Amino acid sequence: MRLLNKDLRLQDVTLMYLTVLATVVVLLVASYQAPAVHSRPTLAYHIPLDPSGQLELSWNISYPTQEVYLELKVKELHHGVLLGMSDQGEPTNADLVLLWDDGHKSYFGDAWSDNEGRVMLDTQQDYELLETHQSTEGFFLLFKRPFSTCDPHDYIIEEGTVHIIYAMLERPILSLRELNISRLQSGIQRVLLLRPDAPSPALPRDVRTLEVLAPDVIIPTQETTYWCHIYQLPPNMPKNHIVMYESVITPGNEAIVHHIEVFECSPQMDTVPQFSSSCDSKMKPRKLNYCRHVLAAWAMGAEPFYYPADAGLPLGGEGSSRFLRLEVHYHNPLLISGRRDSSGIRLWYTPSLRRFDAGIMELGLVYTPVMAIPPRQRSFQLTGYCTAKCTQTALPVGGVHIFASQLHTHLAGLGVRTVLVRGGREVEVVQEDKHFSTHYQVLPSLGDALVTKCSYNTEDRNKATVGGFGIMEEMCVNYVHYYPRTQLELCKSHVDTDYLQKYFSLINRFQGRESCSCPGTTVEEQFSSLSWDGFSGEVLNSLYLTSPISMHCNQSTAELFPHNCAHGDPSSIPISRSFADPTPLSPPNTYLFALNCPI
Repeated sequence: MRLLNKDLRLQDVTLMYLTVLATVVVLLVASYQAPAVHSRPTLAYHIPLDPSGQLELSWNISYPTQEVYLELKVKELHHGVLLGMSDQGEPTNADLVLLWDDGHKSYFGDAWSDNEGRVMLDTQQDYELLETHQSTEGFFLLFKRPFSTCDPHDYIIEEGTVHIIYAMLERPILSLRELNISRLQSGIQRVLLLRPDAPSPALPRDVRTLEVLAPDVIIPTQETTYWCHIYQLPPNMPKNHIVMYESVITPGNEAIVHHIEVFECSPQMDTVPQFSSSCDSKMKPRKLNYCRHVLAAWAMGAEPFYYPADAGLPLGGEGSSRFLRLEVHYHNPLLISGRRDSSGIRLWYTPSLRRFDAGIMELGLVYTPVMAIPPRQRSFQLTGYCTAKCTQTALPVGGVHIFASQLHTHLAGLGVRTVLVRGGREVEVVQEDKHFSTHYQVLPSLGDALVTKCSYNTEDRNKATVGGFGIMEEMCVNYVHYYPRTQLELCKSHVDTDYLQKYFSLINRFQGRESCSCPGTTVEEQFSSLSWDGFSGEVLNSLYLTSPISMHCNQSTAELFPHNCAHGDPSSIPISRSFADPTPLSPPNTYLFALNCPI
């Protein structure tokens, strides 16, 4: 270990001494051997950082010492690497740790970036280098830091999503003062660093496995692909309980496979045509639309999912279907060609049935472009509703026990929050961000509703971000795991489309354009044609807060509950919000009057 190398500029050293806060220590990696680690920490969690798979982050947590151990693997190291954390993944005002060289010697240190992206060495060095080594797999850098350091330039590691920044250094750095992270080709990965400090439950002795995998798919050379594949269970399979499931990712594709779902088809269908192709293919059989009962859902970075000891998800038996639909989301922004994939889900199940059948309910917003986020928004909120009328119809009088949930958005997502609403008031948080309580929560069936709120940041976008399946589109989803199982599979909403058309007419009139109501004009095209300013964004926010919504209250067969047919069009049931959103972004304003008046 040695003091700052003399190649650093004099003004850098002078500034550091003037702070009189701490002595800055930089570790010379090239010749410095990190202290021997008597028991190298087991790194239980792993996630690829970049789409090309050049960077991989592994980590583990020590709750007794309140520290996180991190290991960065770099396949091809040039002149250094940068890793950082910031509130929303911004390169400015970020907490950084760097490995860099000046062409002769290599250095490791704690740093931060100012509001213009300029990198400064931190006067308080809180990242501790533990080990470095080179292997055929690449260069490995193991270090640790406390959850909280009391350093104003350091990020506090808390429960929930952490936005990881990364960048490769392609040339020597003579002084950190010449480094500006905003000018680097940096990337962002969202990671749940802190995980529940609880051991995995033991699996029963008679547990068996079933793998539902993609059949050696050639990943299309496009950014976003949803691949659908029909899988058949063994004939006359008796009822079992799924007690755990985990992902199976083809080696080398860890950075491309974004998320995976397995659905059971409607038992009312005797046969389902064999199909393995893009989910939006014109050749996709219509029957696949009735394969919506969720058996498993996994997203990048997730660990194996365990059911509680007294519940399991039914698989096989009377009243079930032999047909499963595997859906794999490939995110291929580098347009890699010729890559084959056989990723999927491994189900662990037992014939020894547990006390309760578990179920999965999908909450949030319907995947539709009518729910959109204006561009250049620091924080914009969308809300999905599961109304009391829907829960009254589908849930038992005694309610259900929620034991886990999985939140999901795409790249613009800032946070997700699902709350229990009773009598117009939030009475309990079901889940916030990506952390859920380990204790059970009760959801009575009568008079309660579930509200899922998602917030988004689109400051770097110039066009509206619409709802949909693409990685640059957005989602607001919460998969709630509960027992006992009911027929309620999906409880989601979106704003009434007639009111959205009134919005387009109003904004076009204010912007001096004629509104095109041509039958062939899509919602996406109408959003793209708008000139976005503060007014158009505020009116859209007001529309989403105050206008009627359309509910989708679906059974596990993908059909709506029968009582909804009395409301007219069964695919879109306009209803008024019988309960107020307890925490709106802003109070209703005069825009509501404009939207309710004939245009």
